[in-house]
Amino acid sequence: MTKPIFNYDEMSDTLYVSFAPGEKATGIELNDHILLRINKKERRAIGLTFLDYSLLAQRTEVGPRSFPLTGLAELSEELREMVLDILQRPPVSHLLFLSTYTPSIVETIPITSLQPIAIAPA
Repeated sequence: MTKPIFNYDEMSDTLYVSFAPGEKATGIELNDHILLRINKKERRAIGLTFLDYSLLAQRTEVGPRSFPLTGLAELSEELREMVLDILQRPPVSHLLFLSTYTPSIVETIPITSLQPIAIAPA
């Protein structure tokens, strides 16, 4: 596996991460700020897009910000399982930390936080 390519657009505050540059992919909206691009046939990540990157990467006084993966609820069960598998494996797991928020004993909400990423200035 090659190293990911990072492209940050300061004007739009968007970070593009490519694991397989130029490869066709299906976009999966994980939430309003994170888009995962995958090769469905091979069940692997092609890239990630982080909108409002500075907000996602901003730490709070108690640690990193976490965001619910609200887009998973819109997926079929099969696609949801595939996406969760992809999210938990490298290279995506090097950038996103998955966890679960449990507001009650019967309810679980998948959440994510961004691992620190060093972006070289353009």
